[in-house]
Order: sequence, then structure tokens, then C-alpha cells
Amino acid sequence: MDSTQRLIELFKEFPGIGPRQAKRFVYFLLNRNPAYANDLSKLITEVRATSHSCDSCFRFVVNGNSKSCSICRDGSRDKNLLMLVSHDVDFENIEKSHSYNGYYFVLGGSIPILEKNPEKRIRQKELLDIIDKRKTSGLAEIIIALNYNPEGENTLTYLKEILSSFGIRISTLGRGLSTGTELEYSDSDTIKNALKNRQ
Repeated sequence: MDSTQRLIELFKEFPGIGPRQAKRFVYFLLNRNPAYANDLSKLITEVRATSHSCDSCFRFVVNGNSKSCSICRDGSRDKNLLMLVSHDVDFENIEKSHSYNGYYFVLGGSIPILEKNPEKRIRQKELLDIIDKRKTSGLAEIIIALNYNPEGENTLTYLKEILSSFGIRISTLGRGLSTGTELEYSDSDTIKNALKNRQ
């Protein structure tokens, strides 16, 4: 396999990118001047080198000196609420809606149907530790904010099962989000309605 084909294969691993789009990315790079490709590779290396996961919510923090992100350090947020999301992009979209003022936890993925080791698909141990810690400081509700698709529904069922022993109210986003919807692509008004009508 030559280097062009290897690059196509790497781009195919990006979420939502198929073979045709991956090939277009490679030819786009080949048609740009060499400085563009150099800048791109330097930036990728720099972002990787200067990023780390927040030690509380596990979202990525770029160029941060603290182990915790700015949201987790913000004492004015509602300590009663903890929202669980699959990925950083979901967190960003909900935060952009300005309709939620609690804390977050990024699961790092979702659980496919028929998965034999669900605990390996999400940050289960870290989640249970965080809930245990937040429970002592007033955590009263866990909002599970996942995509409305089969994987999201399967993850929701699993989370409800493992979190039931905490005795904390567990809610889900209201059906302002239609089935098959991904949080990443939902507009602010839809997210506001889903939060307002959570069950």
C-alpha cells in the first residue's frame, strides 16, 4: 500500500467520512502548496502535545495549565446537576445553547447493541467515582443526554441500570429531539426544549 492509499485509509477513520470523501481530502492536500501540509501536520502535533483530559469531566482541554477545565472549576454552577454526554462535541453544543448551568461528564463513547463488554466502551469506573464524590456535595439529579439512535438508547438503558443504586434522580432529555437525532447537529432551541421537558 503506497503512502497516498495509507492516508486515504487514515481519513476514512474520521467520523462520518467515507472512502470518496477521504480520497477528496488527500487530493485536496496534494493540490495545495507544501507549506499548507507542513502547517497542518505541525498543528496536529501541537494540539496533541498541548491537550489533556479534564480530571473531573474528561473533556479535552487545550493549552490548559490546570488539571480541571474552566467549567469544573466554576463554583457558581449548579452542584445539584450532572449531565452525561457521549463526546466533547455534544458537551460544546449543549453549552452553546446557554440552557444548562450544571456540571458535565463525558462518557467517551456509547455502547453498541450486543456489546459483550459495555464497561470498556465508556468511562464507567471514572463515572462511578465522580458520582460518589459529587453525591457528598449535593448531587441530586443526573441528566443522561445521549443521541436518540439505537446505540444511544442501549447506552441509556445500561447507564440507568448501573446508576440505580445511587438513589439519585435520573432524567433524560425530553422528546424535543426526534428519534435518530445526534446532539452534535441539534440547534440551541431544540436543546433548550429537550432540557426543559426532560423526564
